Amino acid sequence: MQKKFSQFTALMAISKATLLAIIKNPGSIFFSLVFPLVFVGIFGSFGSGGGNRYKVALDGASDTSNALYAQLKALPLIEIKKYADTAIRRADLEKGRLDAVMLLSQSINDTTHVPHFTVKLTSTSASTPELKQLIPILENVSARLEKAMNHNSINLVSIEKNIYTVREYKQIDFVLPGQIGFSVLFSTLFGIAFTFFSLREQLVLKRFYASPVNRLNILLGVGFSRLFFQLMNVVVLIVVGKFMLGFTLAHGILTFIEMIGLTILMLFVLMGVGLIFSSIVKSDSTIPLLINVFALPQMLLSGTFFSISVFPSWMQTLCKLLPLTHFNLAMRKISFEGASIIDCWQDIGVISLWGIGVYIIALKIFRWE
Repeated sequence: MQKKFSQFTALMAISKATLLAIIKNPGSIFFSLVFPLVFVGIFGSFGSGGGNRYKVALDGASDTSNALYAQLKALPLIEIKKYADTAIRRADLEKGRLDAVMLLSQSINDTTHVPHFTVKLTSTSASTPELKQLIPILENVSARLEKAMNHNSINLVSIEKNIYTVREYKQIDFVLPGQIGFSVLFSTLFGIAFTFFSLREQLVLKRFYASPVNRLNILLGVGFSRLFFQLMNVVVLIVVGKFMLGFTLAHGILTFIEMIGLTILMLFVLMGVGLIFSSIVKSDSTIPLLINVFALPQMLLSGTFFSISVFPSWMQTLCKLLPLTHFNLAMRKISFEGASIIDCWQDIGVISLWGIGVYIIALKIFRWE
């Protein structure tokens, strides 16, 4: 007797086979599960870091024994930084690294014997946006203190501001260096990895290898075209940012040259990463997966779109291990603060160490066919 064909069985068989194919594809697992989990974990850490923290320093004459100081010190949104040198403190204030210098004082009313607190804030135009957000926080702390210490609605806290003008810190001064880093990261990785994989699969690299041309020149010749193209994109971004959006170049053409020099260093590091990826993959469909595994943490944890200060301290330590973090930091120091390449030696050192490690690996695993 012929068994009746079951549509349900066929449906289940097709569904099972399709599901197994999806599960066996590492790309589908990464983009449907790992990718969202990474986003949730990173953006969920914003709260763990207390949100945006405002950096303030205390004037040496401040009274730190009063109740207002105790309230401010306990507030997670305010980070009180200590400076042994007032010149360094002033420099950080003018560069926007410090939001304000705070002088706290307390006096006692001779008639009511109720204490009165005075908060004098000294800031600069480089930190104006942060100061606008900091003052409501101070007012809220003051209101809570007044409510706790008296019931007569007496104003116990006065907040005074002294803002002097320095180089204005605009949003574009933060955004543009991050976007340059973002562009350099993805364009270079995709360009180099796919270019060298394609050349190897088509046996072009093998033919080059058999020619009298030096092997290093072969690699550099192929890579330089991609690096030159990406460098032109960076030049366009800086020029458009400067003349259309008011991006700050602290020392004009010198700053521009130093930014280009730093970009070239980063491009060479990423070129090495691209060479590694092109050598270890079996098919070009795997390249995007490897690039995203490497680039996703860089994109989210390197200060590309927002300051790493929003993260908890342990995650900030992790951020500082990434080369793009130091690229972004150095680019912002050079462009806005007017720092030189030499001043950014720590950031350049980390990027260079990455480069050394990357090329040691690339030399060992790079394949010509």
